[in-house]
Amino acid sequence: MVGILDSTLREGEQTPGVAFTVQQRIEIAKALSDAGVAMIEAGHPTVSPDIREGIKGIVKLKREGVIESEIIGHSRAVEKDIEEAASLEVDRVAIFYGISDIHLKSKHKTDRDSALQLIEHAVRFARSHGVKVRFTAEDASRADPGYLIRVVKTARNAGADRVSIADTVGVLKPTTTRDFFSWIRREVPDVELDIHAHNDMGNAVANSLAAVEGGATIVHATVNGLGERVGITPLQVIGVALKYHLGVDVVKLEKLTQLSSLVEKYSGIPLPPNYPITGDYAFVHKAGVHVAGILSDPKTYEFIPPEVLGRSRDYTIDKYSGRNGIRRKLERMGVTLSDDVLDKVLSKIKEKEDAKFYRDEDLLELVEEVTGSKLRPRPPEEIEAVISVKCEPNVYTTSVTRRLHLVDGVKEVMEVSGEYDIIVKITAKDTTSLNQIIEQVRGVKGIKNTTTALVLKKM
Repeated sequence: MVGILDSTLREGEQTPGVAFTVQQRIEIAKALSDAGVAMIEAGHPTVSPDIREGIKGIVKLKREGVIESEIIGHSRAVEKDIEEAASLEVDRVAIFYGISDIHLKSKHKTDRDSALQLIEHAVRFARSHGVKVRFTAEDASRADPGYLIRVVKTARNAGADRVSIADTVGVLKPTTTRDFFSWIRREVPDVELDIHAHNDMGNAVANSLAAVEGGATIVHATVNGLGERVGITPLQVIGVALKYHLGVDVVKLEKLTQLSSLVEKYSGIPLPPNYPITGDYAFVHKAGVHVAGILSDPKTYEFIPPEVLGRSRDYTIDKYSGRNGIRRKLERMGVTLSDDVLDKVLSKIKEKEDAKFYRDEDLLELVEEVTGSKLRPRPPEEIEAVISVKCEPNVYTTSVTRRLHLVDGVKEVMEVSGEYDIIVKITAKDTTSLNQIIEQVRGVKGIKNTTTALVLKKM
């Protein structure tokens, strides 16, 4: 059985400039559990009081049955750290220790045999507190292979049922990672392996896939790929990749976009529009040949339907566009043109070298310029609106979001940064239905006030 360990609350918070509040930590953990993540690394409690309080809140939700994921407390191989993590009643304590020669010499100031004794003591000490233990072999990818096996066996014999093989500086290669993990599994078959892949050379997803093929059963990830330096394996990407390449379900794909937006809001780290899976452009097509293919059969340029991820496809109009794309765009607005007129419109578009893209109204204006007549676009079949929601103080935004999803007519709910907490997209067949939906949204428990804006045109 393969699963995901999400470390957004531990590794992710080690991203420069990122600091989650206690409430944010709890909301993120709840969202991760809702998304089906097997394990949540809730933080390193000795780092700060807010992390401790966050873990307490997460463990409380676990006891109440709100969170189903296994909760993990992070710890150095130090008795004080281990005791504190175990005292919070987490399901598992994760103990880490650098095992490469450079870590042993330059960081720990110790030798290999002494390190083995320390690892054994730390794992046994944690097990004596009645918790499950994962040992993380930090910098395992640069360690002497023979010594790595000694470390894994030592941790196993001391009581660890899982060992994380950490590619701490991202030097593993996808072409060798599978064999590397297969070899460890052969040498130590009675312990479960994790892969913790850093993304320094952009190989984290590929290395994680290869590790699973080699026998790893848990992949460490963070939402949006947050983490030290350039981060680790992005949850949304590896979640889809495991499903597509290996047929393994590790996360609810329809939850990924909302989860990505939540962490983007709380981390303050904006997601690039061309980011895989959850970026704004992930299902936006541009080149005329591509758009023509998509209009004929979406599978020509999409490996997964956007609807599976709770998203929709779109395409832009600019100098790369073809006749079919422009025709379909205009038909959506109730405008039908002959091929000759379409060609003239396309020529006009290509003449404007500084136009990055054409919005709907820009395209209509251009058509009016070419035809010399005023167009009457078809009125929308549905009324669309966007509701900005402000939540009551001390209310979990995630709980409000969950209730909003139950309102008929609500199409999308996003947690956002800024003055408001949540953006709700709704559709209605007429103004009467629209007002009813708005009133239902306003009546959701935990909402303080709302502002509604009608969608006039889609860009």
